[in-house]
Amino acid sequence: MTDPSQTLSPVREGTAPILLVDPTTADAATWGGKGAALARLHRAGLPVPPLVVLTPAALDASLTDGERAALAAGEASALDEVVPSRAVRDAIGAALAALGHPPHVAVRSSAPDEDGVANAFAGQFASFLFVPPDRVPDRVADVWRSACTPHVAAYRAARGLTGPPTMPAVVLQAMVDADAAGVAFGADPVTGDRGVAVVAAVHGLASALVDGRAEGETLHVDVGGTVRRRTEGAQSVADRFDAAHGEGTHAVPVAPGRVLSDGQAARVADLARTCAEHLGGLPQDIEWALNGDTLWLVQSRPITTLPDEAMAEVDGRIRLWDNSNIVESYGGVTTPLTFSFARRAYEAVYREFCRLMRVPEDRVAAERETFAEMIGLVRGRVYYNLGSWYRVLALLPGYRLNAPLMEGMMGVTEAIPDALRPEPARIGRLADAWGLARSLVGLVRAHVGLARRSRAFYERLDRALAVPSETVAAMPLDALARHYCDVERDLLTQWDAPLVNDFFAMIWFGIGSRLADRWIGPGALGGLLAGQGDVVSAEPARRVEAMAALVADDPDLATALQTEAADAVRARLADHPVLDEAVAAYLDRFGDRCLGELKLESPTLHDDPSPLFRSIGAAAARGVPRDARPDPSDATSRAAQARAAVAFRGHPRRRVLFGWVARHAGARVRDRENLRFERTRVFGRARRIVVAMGHRLTEAGRLDEPRDVFWLELAELLGACDGTGTTADLRGLAAVRRAEFGAYRAGPAPPDRFTTEGAVALSPLRPTATTLDHSADGEVRDGLGCCPGVVVGTVRVVRDPRGVTLAPGTILVAERTDPGWILLFPACAGLVVARGSLLSHSAIVARELGLPCAVAVPGATEWLADGDTVRLDGATGRVERVGWTDA
Repeated sequence: MTDPSQTLSPVREGTAPILLVDPTTADAATWGGKGAALARLHRAGLPVPPLVVLTPAALDASLTDGERAALAAGEASALDEVVPSRAVRDAIGAALAALGHPPHVAVRSSAPDEDGVANAFAGQFASFLFVPPDRVPDRVADVWRSACTPHVAAYRAARGLTGPPTMPAVVLQAMVDADAAGVAFGADPVTGDRGVAVVAAVHGLASALVDGRAEGETLHVDVGGTVRRRTEGAQSVADRFDAAHGEGTHAVPVAPGRVLSDGQAARVADLARTCAEHLGGLPQDIEWALNGDTLWLVQSRPITTLPDEAMAEVDGRIRLWDNSNIVESYGGVTTPLTFSFARRAYEAVYREFCRLMRVPEDRVAAERETFAEMIGLVRGRVYYNLGSWYRVLALLPGYRLNAPLMEGMMGVTEAIPDALRPEPARIGRLADAWGLARSLVGLVRAHVGLARRSRAFYERLDRALAVPSETVAAMPLDALARHYCDVERDLLTQWDAPLVNDFFAMIWFGIGSRLADRWIGPGALGGLLAGQGDVVSAEPARRVEAMAALVADDPDLATALQTEAADAVRARLADHPVLDEAVAAYLDRFGDRCLGELKLESPTLHDDPSPLFRSIGAAAARGVPRDARPDPSDATSRAAQARAAVAFRGHPRRRVLFGWVARHAGARVRDRENLRFERTRVFGRARRIVVAMGHRLTEAGRLDEPRDVFWLELAELLGACDGTGTTADLRGLAAVRRAEFGAYRAGPAPPDRFTTEGAVALSPLRPTATTLDHSADGEVRDGLGCCPGVVVGTVRVVRDPRGVTLAPGTILVAERTDPGWILLFPACAGLVVARGSLLSHSAIVARELGLPCAVAVPGATEWLADGDTVRLDGATGRVERVGWTDA
């Protein structure tokens, strides 16, 4: 490429330079932050594509007096009609000639305070790729206009930046048509480790990675150039030159796979570290591009998220978000009403849990913001705010021991980095010891009194839900609001038994799993807990099999159950009173169970019993009822007991200790699932209340339809009743939210795990690597074994269980499951789930049914395809593909 500094002199308009080419003159005031950094690195000999810069004076030279006055007054429309002046157009033409007349250039913003230590302005100003020469003046004007957009104004306000909008310089560079590109950090942006560079790479241009449309591969490279960890991304599209339009980029399909070799990753990491050496020693966040074997540097700025005193002037809190097991309850986009209801419940119940554990009241009060931030909503999806969870755990005794157990219960595959890990408060030796003693006493009392507490909870639950559903549906609006507040007061703020039981399930199951794996073998505890009985979540499967037996001799009815609409099936059931009564009993007991049952907007079996009817029909068509077959859970349990007997032979103390731990683990896990069913009842009542409120508001003309109520937040809905609401235009509010969340649903989902810095709404989402790296596993992947048993079967990948029937011997593969999937479990021979933990719903129910199961199998739904044959080891969690579909 041509070096314009050797062929072109600065261009001036009056005394102000409007075009600069000599990198030795670079300063942030005229070159902007991005341009000045690139000029310094170009001058130092780094592989920066040659560049020229249109200074802010170029904009001033293009303004009319009216536009200049409007801009000074901060008017958002000041630049709506701006076009480059004749002098600026001439300067652009000279610049392109000096760059060697490239077929396309990159036109990028470079504001004076952009890409700085304190304010990155990441993604705030406009930049354009693959711009043909005749379109460059128009794109320069677009960059200028981007300085007056509302989101830039919001960013400036959030950072305390005052005065007129910052006018950007504009960098013009010959376009690099990248085969691969991405970003790289000269230090780990999450942990602050200066000995590790983190490289993220995608096929094509980096734009697909930066704006979140492609999940790149991530490599951790040490100072010696060795790749210590590689996590392969799930990239399906790459940004390439849009030849059809002659400008810009478009997304093209790309096969997932490795992007960089280890050697290429080491070169990129070295480039990031070298940038820091020339830019004041601060670790850099660079953007790079690889064209053939040529590595180019296209941007460099300080990392503004390092938890390090060198970055102390940066006022931005780092948050680590992870959706792990919560995606089992709140998968996909979640409505504002559900999120506000769930967030309020999390805040109330975990604050009360700490009080139950005898945490001093002043420490509970000091963490009020922590309790309010247990979960967050990012682009319409619900995430754990992991820092808050660890802060709550740090209030309890045994924090260091319990943290790994909590991670296991939540399905978190990678612990929080040490730099973000909270430490228990130090309040003086005596006070600390006294607080520890109080908490330990609270733990013991809570464990001893758990049975009594559970009985009281069930009694309180039955009283709170005693109002018949039909009565709720007919209540006036203010009565519905009072009924909701009664339920919240009596249950959600007194959710003691489920929380205490969950805490001890985490402890006993965690300890039991470790002892079993060490003394008996992998997956042994799961086998010993198989088929222990009294798990309410396994009851639907058994009831479906019993109802199928009533249809076994009526093939026409079995077909109708699978194919006809719900109303037609209900009419048929009038001629089958025994089955009709069994269906009614099922709906009375489990009618609130459904896909996404904790999302208030989810239709339930009460609304549409078709999934139940289809499951009964499919079970009848399979033939032999489950009750007539050997119960696989019995065989699993017997095999596990035989293994334990051999393992403990000659070790009586171990046998006694393990038996004691296993009994507690089994009881707590059983009660965990049963108490979670009671949560379904509470959420079902909340659903009925808010749906009825939607009907009342629709009848009053405040909403277009009853289900628009889900676009409101809970406080807004209650505020319409008690006078604390801030708007009466609920219809308009619902319309705005419906459109916003529709865009979230249509767009790409955020990563499963990422960090934000500072204000979450203004921060880019930075994906973090996971320690579960299986990019090189080929035909074997390892998850968590939940229930022992080895089975070979044909894969069926299911993303939505509605309307699905499984052939006998099928191994069901899913991204995640919730109680709405239980109707498929009896038909399958094994279960593979990409997400989840040993205490997730799918794991517990699989153990109860004796169904070989592996959860947390990374990328299972993309790796496997319908018709593949796999060997599943439910003890070790290993899944091996032994045959492929012909498709």
